[in-house]
Amino acid sequence: MSARVVETDAPVVVGSGLAGLSVARHLGGPCVVVAPAGLGEGTASAWAQGGIAAAVGPGDDPQQHADDTARAGSFAGDTATIARMTQAAPALVAELVAAGVPFDRDASGELSLGREGGHGRHRVCHVGGDRTGAAVVDTLAPQVAATSDVAVVRGRALELLVDDDGVAGVLVLDPGGPLELRTRRVVLATGGGAALYRDTTNPLGSWGSGVVLAGRAGARLADLELVQFHPTSLDVGGGSGAPLPLVTEAVRGAGAHLLSDGRRFVDEVSPRDVVAAAVHRERVLGRQVALDCRHVPDLLEHFRGLAQRCADMGLDPARDLLPVRPAAHYQMGGVLTDARGRTDVPGLWACGEVACTGLHGANRLASNSLLEAGVMGTAVAQDAACWPGRTASWATDRVDPVPPERTTTLAPVDGRRGSPTSPEIASVEVRAVMSDLVGVVRDADGLAQAIGRLDDLPGDDALLGGLVARRALARRESLGAHLRADAPAPAVA
Repeated sequence: MSARVVETDAPVVVGSGLAGLSVARHLGGPCVVVAPAGLGEGTASAWAQGGIAAAVGPGDDPQQHADDTARAGSFAGDTATIARMTQAAPALVAELVAAGVPFDRDASGELSLGREGGHGRHRVCHVGGDRTGAAVVDTLAPQVAATSDVAVVRGRALELLVDDDGVAGVLVLDPGGPLELRTRRVVLATGGGAALYRDTTNPLGSWGSGVVLAGRAGARLADLELVQFHPTSLDVGGGSGAPLPLVTEAVRGAGAHLLSDGRRFVDEVSPRDVVAAAVHRERVLGRQVALDCRHVPDLLEHFRGLAQRCADMGLDPARDLLPVRPAAHYQMGGVLTDARGRTDVPGLWACGEVACTGLHGANRLASNSLLEAGVMGTAVAQDAACWPGRTASWATDRVDPVPPERTTTLAPVDGRRGSPTSPEIASVEVRAVMSDLVGVVRDADGLAQAIGRLDDLPGDDALLGGLVARRALARRESLGAHLRADAPAPAVA
């Protein structure tokens, strides 16, 4: 079937989580949003529980937030990016308050601030304790939908169209078949790749398709091996292929304890890479790991999402120990961008989890993801709105150059697999290989085995999984969320 063709001068935004919604809100003119299930639906942003980190409390400031961000990321982040994001955080929260996001308040009416792993202070703004992402998306999506300048295409992107001048459009599959949206401005806000794993907390559509789209178009990809595993997903329904329910880190910040065969074994408010590795180690030793929330004050009132998820499984977190395990949660690497969200390809921007901005280093600090999505979505909108197209020069402005050994490039079409084959969700085989061999703890033998198995599988999901495994094999050190059993001593700058 030949593709229908639509010519437009407007930017096309692929994705409608907080990053995509922020772009659409701030462009100040017409745009097209490509969303598989409608604005905000099925996005990782809508599943985000903890909140948005911002130095808005007494005695806190952006420098302390920046210090915690750098430390949690094993000092592998971009210092200028970290400073810029943490300084912008209070203004983002104020903007969302003005937009109507119903952040939790204390008895005096001030923002109620939670504490999560890696944070030295209570600085996480939340809604319903653990329903922040859903509340933000539910607030912003109708506002964007009501804007007459925004057109929504229900479909998924299959390929970026490029020519000698850069981006020329995007090929979309919608209910009517293939559709070419021809434009000189495309923004990728497609989310990350944690659903490449069988054990994941993400929507199954978040397998990294945007990373492959950008890579095939000629954009550099960076730090693909840096995948964060959340330490406390509920250990229920293992092997079903469905995402594992998440227990927000804020519960541990409120005082919940991790137990291994009934005994505490880790500082629960350590950064996620530390806690996930500790939980993994106990499970490998055959011990039962559980989260004890029974002594947390007003648990069911403060964490209503947790209460509902547990009730659906016949558990009562106020009375029962909750069995937990690590699960793939967030990809720190992705499409390399600068401070404006520009990639190497003229006319192509990336923001949110699909992008690698340098904020997260080797391990994301809790509740910095919605922060990045909101700040960078706004920055991309401001840049894309005033970029005139093919007549303009295009250059990226990363302050700290990324060494070539941290980046990956793709041929426009991978010869072994033929034309791009972008599935809706990653295959069962790919997800199994990634969880079993490219998981919390890795080693050279397992990674080599993973590469061999993935090379024998078709599809762009297998291609991306192979890239992650190759980068993990090439990084012969433990750093943050990349833990090598054959190189156990972290190399921290």
